[in-house]
Amino acid sequence: MEGSNFEPVAFFGAIAASGVRAVLIGRRAMIVLGLPVLTADFDFWLHIDDVERMNAAVAPFDLRPDRLPAQARAAGRYVIENDEHVDVLVAREVPTVDGVRVRFDDVWARRREVEIAAGIVAALPCLDDLILTKRFGSRPKDAEDVRLLELLRGEGGGE
Repeated sequence: MEGSNFEPVAFFGAIAASGVRAVLIGRRAMIVLGLPVLTADFDFWLHIDDVERMNAAVAPFDLRPDRLPAQARAAGRYVIENDEHVDVLVAREVPTVDGVRVRFDDVWARRREVEIAAGIVAALPCLDDLILTKRFGSRPKDAEDVRLLELLRGEGGGE
């Protein structure tokens, strides 16, 4: 593995400029919102029709997909990486651990754009949708992330 030509602000700028329908999810989204969590990777939920455009947008950073677009669509996910790691979800809808079906098109319609640097925005799910995406998995850290997000939303009661 060789080092990539990666710079986070330029990375987000390239994604935004490409017109790709991609929302930042996971702990990087929580960091953008100011929550004190750590992560080493990026997680995006991408419109299923935008795989090729996403790959083209991140190619200048020497990031390469681990699957062909058709394979990514069939699997519902893929990874773009070199010395950076980007997990990409490419499903029209995903169920939460308790069976709530979350549709990408609905999340995209409710997204919020957050300025991460002067003139550079990242699309994030609204807070309620970000909480739903954290309920896609049942890891202990996901439950803790939901708790932090609910506190941010004002529904955690301080506990």
